[in-house]
Amino acid sequence: MFIDKEEFEKWMRRILEKLDILESKITKKKKTRYTVNGELLYDNQDICVMMNVSKRTLQRFRSSGRLPYRRIDQKTFYLESDVRNFIQEHMKSLKIKPKDDNETETDNG
Repeated sequence: MFIDKEEFEKWMRRILEKLDILESKITKKKKTRYTVNGELLYDNQDICVMMNVSKRTLQRFRSSGRLPYRRIDQKTFYLESDVRNFIQEHMKSLKIKPKDDNETETDNG
């Protein structure tokens, strides 16, 4: 199959236009970062990923008063300083095994 230069360039322009559209959609979907007095706010998903805990465990931290939070428009947020303090004070007591760089996922002992 042979495509002449003009046809090829036409197809390439169409592909690039589609890529531009996709890029703009992705850019719009980037997560909005909220701040209060210049301090970052984290949501539940951020904290779960950051601390490698479930949503239920995070709820326990909130309910027990160990992790301060704020409700804004029906959504839960955590100040960066509160998260740092929580990690420094409470995560030491949890038995979290640091991941060994030499360890592979198939090494289960």
